[in-house]
Amino acid sequence: MKILLPPIAFLMMAALPLSALAAPAPDAQREPEIRGAVQHAIEQAECFEDRYDSAVWYKMMEPRLRKKVPDREERMAILKNVFCEASRPGEVRIPPGLLMAIIDIESSFNRYAVSYAGAVGLMQVMPFWPENLGMRRHQLTKTPENIRMGCAILRAYLKRENNNVARALQRYNGSTGKRWYSDKVIDQWTRWNGADDLGVLGQPHAETKLVVR
Repeated sequence: MKILLPPIAFLMMAALPLSALAAPAPDAQREPEIRGAVQHAIEQAECFEDRYDSAVWYKMMEPRLRKKVPDREERMAILKNVFCEASRPGEVRIPPGLLMAIIDIESSFNRYAVSYAGAVGLMQVMPFWPENLGMRRHQLTKTPENIRMGCAILRAYLKRENNNVARALQRYNGSTGKRWYSDKVIDQWTRWNGADDLGVLGQPHAETKLVVR
């Protein structure tokens, strides 16, 4: 369970008792190679988007997200950034539905969610990242920055685990060798994967094949 903080409360989060079930362990994201991956993603901040595929994505996913994210502008921002970051040219393509599942489990789509370990935002990124990258901590509550960093971290772990999704998810969560978190995300993935094949053809993604289990 996470404590969901409104914007003003986020500024006081250090003084609050925090708890979470699925948040990353404190040291899960501190490795040097992960830092390099995140730095690279931040430097390439432009969002690459295929207009036709994104239109299909919005039409399929927007109705599913309404109950969890009532605000339309925020809902569309999440969908845009998930689709764009999942399909970033030159990078390993992440199924957009998998990202939606991770966000669903990690934060229930609340960008102000904070874990017991201090992980922040939609994809529960640890707060040392902004400080190490010359950014400000409050940027972790921003949809584009949080999703971009979360995707960079996940891609680094996919590379380390030879594109095995379950093992990469366990590293992302800091629960290596334990299946409870990866199984939970993969199960949730089946509820969001309706448009996972969008953007596959004709896009310069790194050649790869993800292994689910």
